[in-house]
Amino acid sequence: MSTPTKSFPLSPSPSCLSRALSPPIRTLFPSALLPSQKLTFSLHKQDKLPLHFLVPQDSTLLLLKCNALAINDSSTNSFFDSGVMLFSLFREIGFNETDTEALLDAHPAINLKPFESIRTRIHSLQSLGVSGLALSRLIVKRPDVLTAVEIDGVVSFLLKGDLELAGKIKSSQIEHLFNSTEPRFLAGFETKVRLLLELGINQDTIVHVLNNANLTKAFCLKSFEDIERMLTFLNRFGGGDLILRRPALLNYDLDAQLIPRVGFLLELSGGDETGTATVLRKLPFVVAYSVDHLKDHVEFLKSYAGLSEEEIFRIVLVYPNMFSASRKRKLHPRIDFLKQCGLSSHDIFRFLIKAPLFLSLSFEGNLAYKLVFLVKIGYKKNTKELAMAMGAVTRTSCKNMQEVIGVFLNYGLTFDDILEMSMKHPQVLQYNHESLEEKMDYLVEEMGREVGELLAFPAFLGYKLDGRIKHRYEEKRKILGEGMSLNKLLSVSAARFSTKSKRKQRVPAISGLDESDD
Repeated sequence: MSTPTKSFPLSPSPSCLSRALSPPIRTLFPSALLPSQKLTFSLHKQDKLPLHFLVPQDSTLLLLKCNALAINDSSTNSFFDSGVMLFSLFREIGFNETDTEALLDAHPAINLKPFESIRTRIHSLQSLGVSGLALSRLIVKRPDVLTAVEIDGVVSFLLKGDLELAGKIKSSQIEHLFNSTEPRFLAGFETKVRLLLELGINQDTIVHVLNNANLTKAFCLKSFEDIERMLTFLNRFGGGDLILRRPALLNYDLDAQLIPRVGFLLELSGGDETGTATVLRKLPFVVAYSVDHLKDHVEFLKSYAGLSEEEIFRIVLVYPNMFSASRKRKLHPRIDFLKQCGLSSHDIFRFLIKAPLFLSLSFEGNLAYKLVFLVKIGYKKNTKELAMAMGAVTRTSCKNMQEVIGVFLNYGLTFDDILEMSMKHPQVLQYNHESLEEKMDYLVEEMGREVGELLAFPAFLGYKLDGRIKHRYEEKRKILGEGMSLNKLLSVSAARFSTKSKRKQRVPAISGLDESDD
């Protein structure tokens, strides 16, 4: 015979009875309880009452459940409301009930956080631009983004900091930061970023850095001291300007990557920090290449082209992208072509200083077409002249080169004439065809000269029409008339031309005075 429990009233309220018969099992306890598991409520400091979430088998057990729920009805309601609101909140950001249950089952820490804290964190992420599918994806992969205290500092810095970064950092950057970084590595994020200000990167340009660096590698996985050391090292070679040109420099490891690679260039330069800084400024990406890659290119030019390290660095100084060209597919066949054309090591050096782009251009899509044009004009294979012409046309497109040849032919010049001009002045084949046509038209129509005069002075086509040709022609025509030499008209320096013009203008003036006196 059962004895009534003295410490519990036997008249539960209807609301308690309803909750006992139909408890919101997953809503209240999705992370720990299944219907057959036990939940323990604390009744006093020492007494605990076990409740089974099974359909009650007798009235005594039913009353025990109802009274247990009635003991702390206000806290239970609060817990229940929090669970309901969590489901509602996750539904707003794209989670269905099954997704939410799975998330909360797998990550019980979310249940232990106050609802208001979870909601505030989600709203903060949305304010940073991480919303919709991106937010759902982030929470599924990194659920601790909703609970980790280290994230508060980053969020506050990006939203409310004095640098006014709110709305300026790409949402993809922020998503990647939280997605790929354990919360413990986010500590000190703001302090590390502020080191950039000491390097001269201002409030406006720091946004560019944060939007283009890997924030995890650049700031989170490096200590404050490591970042400070890196910035001190980079300051020798351009510092803030270098970082602005390529923020990804901050991603590299100082000791394992930056120091060896920059050190190799510095050694190649003979210790010239200014020259090395120029190379880095022109192509900051050069530090992406391993020391072995850099050595491979240098050793090839030394052994096969016969260049010295000093000559190689001078080429690198002009064209750092030399390191981007494949040694097997581009460097070797290009140097081989120059050697077949009879160029010595010194000739190759001079060629590459003037036309370094020759090393990088595609053969099939660029150089082969130009080679055909040059041979058609009359250049002989395997000659120095052909090599020099190839160097000149690397700076123009195949289409423009074809148009230039067409302009010459339209003005009555022959292939032999074009060959003669380009042998004297190879640059004629690289000039813009529209500008070329304007100059030839001015030569014939305004100056009244023959096109054939270009054979003697093809450099005429290299001078600016408005800035030099027209100005000098108008000045000299007043004094010398129409039959002046094109070479003398254009090749003298601006200072000498100005002096001569003033001297010539004084003579008629004095003569005029003499005549009037007579």
